[in-house]
Amino acid sequence: MNTRPLNLLLRFLLELVMLAVLAYWGYRRYPGWQGIVAAIGFPVLAATLWGVFRIPNDPKPAPVAIPGPLRLLLEWALFAWAVLALDNLGYNSAAWLLAGVLVAHYLVSYDRTAAMLLNKPYRGFVK
Repeated sequence: MNTRPLNLLLRFLLELVMLAVLAYWGYRRYPGWQGIVAAIGFPVLAATLWGVFRIPNDPKPAPVAIPGPLRLLLEWALFAWAVLALDNLGYNSAAWLLAGVLVAHYLVSYDRTAAMLLNKPYRGFVK
């Protein structure tokens, strides 16, 4: 069974969860109008970083090409921000669940993760 489409769906859902958590955390973290700005700004910042910095051989064109290990570090940092935001909000179980699903995703995507760590081209998402 080819699990690649399911893993891509999981990855997309994890990205959406990350953005939603950052928006909610920003809104709850700051009072009044600052919370509204943070609820918009944090996800926009995360999505911009996610979309602009890509590895050179990514199937989608890279506005700014960066080495694979740096891209992987960026992904992990953004997901860690979401996990820590959940923990900061008091949703400790949800933070642990998100962290566990993220670790599982990166383990299942071992070929992509290894290619990025070794700074090699990854063609797994392209047919």
